[in-house]
Amino acid sequence: MDSTEVINEDHVILTRLDDVANLIRTNSLWYLTFGLACCAVEMIQAAASRYDMERFGMIPRASPRQADLMIVAGTLTNKMAPALRRIYDQMAEPRYVISMGSCANGGGYYHYSYSVVRGCDRIVPVDVYIPGCPPTAEALIYGVLQLQNKIKRRQLIQR
Repeated sequence: MDSTEVINEDHVILTRLDDVANLIRTNSLWYLTFGLACCAVEMIQAAASRYDMERFGMIPRASPRQADLMIVAGTLTNKMAPALRRIYDQMAEPRYVISMGSCANGGGYYHYSYSVVRGCDRIVPVDVYIPGCPPTAEALIYGVLQLQNKIKRRQLIQR
């Protein structure tokens, strides 16, 4: 058969709607940057040219109405907690949260301080925790891959 000939066949792919929706969601995560402390520098580094989170379909957004992933990077204080919750509530469903760093996960070195929240999971539900002080850009990318695997396993349509 000549390589220039066009084969006229109907190509049909059968799949579930859940799988298609999850595939689209995993490859187009637009993240809201909520950098609170030194972990934000590592988050910025992961978005820069060396690690390039855009190759995973991740685009940083400044508006919570356009984002579906919030990356909480750094020390969350009691004064900032209502603002974090308000921004989380403004995000459209389905929404996901990555807690990045020891301070966001559990208070870190400032765990016993009167002004620090002992983990952002007390304010918003967290999907993926990334440990470290500060965690590396590679750890953030690994956390994003773990979140993508979690989204792929999720069922959207209840039967």
